[in-house]
Amino acid sequence: MITSADVVVIGSGAFGASAAYHLAKRGARVAVLERLGLASQTSPRAAGLSSQVRATPSLTRLARRAVGKLASFTDETGQPLRFTQSGALKIARNERDAEQLSREVARGAAAGVEIDFVSIAEAQRRLPILGARGIAAITWSPTDCNVEPSDLPIGYCRAAEKLGAALLPHTPATGFEIGAGGVEGVRTPQGTIATRAVVDAAGGWARLVAAGLGGALPVVPTRHQLLITEPIAGVGPEFPIARVIDANVYVRHERGGLMLGGYEPDPLQVDMAALPPAFDIAELPLDIEVLWRLARSVSEQFPIFQDPTIRVAEHRGGLPTLTMDDRYLAGPLPGVGGAWVMSGCCVGGLSVSPALGEAMAEWILDGTSSLDLTEISTARFAGREADEAALRERCRQAYAAHYRAGRETSAVS
Repeated sequence: MITSADVVVIGSGAFGASAAYHLAKRGARVAVLERLGLASQTSPRAAGLSSQVRATPSLTRLARRAVGKLASFTDETGQPLRFTQSGALKIARNERDAEQLSREVARGAAAGVEIDFVSIAEAQRRLPILGARGIAAITWSPTDCNVEPSDLPIGYCRAAEKLGAALLPHTPATGFEIGAGGVEGVRTPQGTIATRAVVDAAGGWARLVAAGLGGALPVVPTRHQLLITEPIAGVGPEFPIARVIDANVYVRHERGGLMLGGYEPDPLQVDMAALPPAFDIAELPLDIEVLWRLARSVSEQFPIFQDPTIRVAEHRGGLPTLTMDDRYLAGPLPGVGGAWVMSGCCVGGLSVSPALGEAMAEWILDGTSSLDLTEISTARFAGREADEAALRERCRQAYAAHYRAGRETSAVS
């Protein structure tokens, strides 16, 4: 057990692992605390999708940087990552959403992201399972990608370890030493690690960690589910990601079959403080009927999911953290010197984690980052505190409207 570190990162999911790697790459002495197995919780249960055209130029730059780093992940870290640059289709089924796509095409052009409208016939050429009915407009973004989500956090953990980081699985943070200047140490069952900097990247547990540090974190762990079918003849990795805006449904290739997931209007929200201390995301109760309802909502565009011969090979779910404005939450924990936050993944955190971890390492070590993180900073909620009921309702609304035009002030992925 180490006794001191420049930075202690709590959590080994995509956010924490990326921060640990990029800090270690800069020469910082890093310890990664993980209450369970390394990279074992929500991150490996993610969909692994990217989306580069975001609501604002700075968020688009963050997403573009992330895709570039995903493409070069193995060269940079020496670790494997299944990376597929399949591109993405986005489908509007009404004029309101077609107008949203027009704005996205304009934003993409301004940011240098290749994206444009395509005909239904062209979309079907790229995605033969796509039905033609009920579609008002479609965009095509050829440089969007998908990855195997389990590869990313464990890859960053192992790369960080090779750079000298101490990986401490099954080692929870049980408390903190806080002095007049802020963080002075992190308590664990094996002893206290002296440090002046802590990164709260604890996923579903991030709010509890922040409370232990003496700060408030306005996030709500929210169940997100997906299914993967058994292999289907004719389905291959060249199939692009497809998203249907008003239905909040996504579809992509996976393991010779199809992945389907989405955002229901009334998701399960979880109070982590009410769960047993040994709770594992693998124990999260799932409801596959949620996914079949979503599949039925896009039956005209994806009739294949109504085929009675389709069999589910995997049904999985995790607990991403939602914020009230559907954006990431990163930066100093207000009121606690030396405490930093990487939370509010809003279901799209894994694909942006390479760039966000890099930017956070710069912010922690240099006092600023090369990417502008103002729009996702923890400071944006100062003076806008909500009571628990209001927080949960606003996070529910953010989840339920994830792809809609009403969320264009937020990150959409």
